[in-house]
Amino acid sequence: MTIPELGNLEQVDLRQAWPHEARSFTPWLSENIEMLSSVIGIPLELEGQEVAVEQFSADILARNPRDDSRVLIENQLEQSDHGHIGQIMTYLAGLDVNTVIWIAAGFKEPHLSAIRWLNDHTIEPFAFFAIKLSIVRIADSPMAPVFEVVVKPNTWERQLQSIAKETQSSSGVGEVRKKFWTYYLEKYPEEGQYGPANGSSNRWRPVIEAELVVSSYISKRSVGLFVRGHRGVDQKEVWNQIEPFTEELIRKTGGSITSDGSFHDFWRIDTSNESNWDEMADWLYQKSWIYGNALSEMGQESVN
Repeated sequence: MTIPELGNLEQVDLRQAWPHEARSFTPWLSENIEMLSSVIGIPLELEGQEVAVEQFSADILARNPRDDSRVLIENQLEQSDHGHIGQIMTYLAGLDVNTVIWIAAGFKEPHLSAIRWLNDHTIEPFAFFAIKLSIVRIADSPMAPVFEVVVKPNTWERQLQSIAKETQSSSGVGEVRKKFWTYYLEKYPEEGQYGPANGSSNRWRPVIEAELVVSSYISKRSVGLFVRGHRGVDQKEVWNQIEPFTEELIRKTGGSITSDGSFHDFWRIDTSNESNWDEMADWLYQKSWIYGNALSEMGQESVN
């Protein structure tokens, strides 16, 4: 096996990428919210930026299309501070959110303890995340964001399973998804081997050779897919596995890979318009097979 030439991963100051939190980082994250989705394991749909709550403004308000619950994303390009804890509690009440994602350049231990306490002393469906943001690059390559989950709910995997089961029998959004996935399976019946149509936003395709999963999804404004490990596998482990093959995977799939192991692709389209469903089904089918084949070849190479 030929070992590819490897470079050194360098840390970059966040302000080089985003000089201003509200005017540069928040708009960027709003446009690339799928990156955050792949890290925490749920799809996110943007609802608003700088949403007013009393005299404060919540950075990003999103929605989890699996259960139609609201998600607060609070950004901080510096170390965590007490002020943001207070703002988060204000937004939690004022915006009726279930999930809080606090993104910062780093977290002081008292603030991590506070997030852990909230996860330990609130009941489902409340969930609190602390995510460390950094920027890296190799030599003169483009800068790449890294989202590292520092704190998450102890029962998060169980909550994801519970939400998925609930959406299978739900009305409204869940019924639309079930109708689309039914259409998808009618067009590509061989995909039925990965499970029947239901009201979930996601379908999983296991890639046995790589011990990874290609997760296809549908949201209100896009269809897409991302690569993740099996349940319980940390995203860092996924990154360690695919990192030596990043250039090859990008060339074969046309997707994007961030240095936290987020390997994803998406297409913005009005998914509620059934006249788009034929193209959506084709895109998801073709992409999922392209990704699956690329990962399968990667898995075979890694053992040779």
